Amino acid sequence: MTVDLAESSTATSAARTTRRNEVLLVLGVSLGQSAVYALVSITARLTAERPLSQQNATLNASQSPRPWLDLTYQLLGILFALVPVLLAVHLLNRDGDGRRALGLDQRRPWLDLGSGAGLATLIGLPGLLLYLGARELGINTNVVPAALPDVWWAVPVLILAAAQNAILEEVVVVGYLMTRLREMGWRIGAVIATSALLRGSYHLYQGFGGFIGNAVMGVIFALFYLRFKRVVPLVIAHTLLDVVAFVGYTLLKDHVTWL
Repeated sequence: MTVDLAESSTATSAARTTRRNEVLLVLGVSLGQSAVYALVSITARLTAERPLSQQNATLNASQSPRPWLDLTYQLLGILFALVPVLLAVHLLNRDGDGRRALGLDQRRPWLDLGSGAGLATLIGLPGLLLYLGARELGINTNVVPAALPDVWWAVPVLILAAAQNAILEEVVVVGYLMTRLREMGWRIGAVIATSALLRGSYHLYQGFGGFIGNAVMGVIFALFYLRFKRVVPLVIAHTLLDVVAFVGYTLLKDHVTWL
C-alpha cells in the first residue's frame, strides 16, 4: 500500500510538471511572449525623452508601401497568429473533446451572440472613458488603432484582425489557461488573477491605462467563463470591441479631434 501511494504521488507530481511545462510552452509561442515584449516596450517608453502621453502606440500598421505586398503580410500575420489556438485545442483534445470543453461549438448560437453583445456593451463605454482618463493623466500613450493606407481591403483586413485577436486571446488566455490551471489544482482566485494579469500585461505597450482596463476586462471574462464554460461569447464580445475600435477609428479619425 505504501508503495502504491508513493507511486501515485510520483505520477501526480509528474503530471503537474507536464501540465506546467505545456502551459509555459503554449504561452511562450503566443501571448506570454507578447507580455515579455510589452514589458520591454513600456520600459523603453518610460525611459524615453518624451512623456508617455506624447507617444503613440500604433496597432494594425502598414507593412509595405506596395498594397498587394502589404495585404499579403497582413493576411499572413493573421493566419500564423492563430496557430497557437490550434495548438491549445489540439492539446486539450488529448483529454477529450477540446472544442466542446471550451464551448467552441454551435450548441447555442443566439444565446452566445446575445451574451457576447451584452458583454461588449458592458465593457465598451467604460473602457473608452478609462482610456481617455488615463491619457489625460499622462499614464497612457495615444493609441492609434489602425494605420492602414486608403485601400479597398483595409476594412475587411481590420475586421479579420479583430476576430484574430479575439480568438487568440479568449481561447488561450481564458479557455485553455484557466482549464489547465484548474487541472493543476490552482485555487479559483489565483486562476482568475493569473488570466487577468496576463491579459493586462501584454497590453502594457499602450501604457498603464491599457494594462488596468484589460486586466479588469480579464476578470469579467474569467468570471463569465467559470459560470458558463463557453468561450464563444467572449470571442464575439472581443471581436465587436475591436471592430468598433479599428474600423471606427479609420472612419472617424479625420472628423473627431479627440481620437
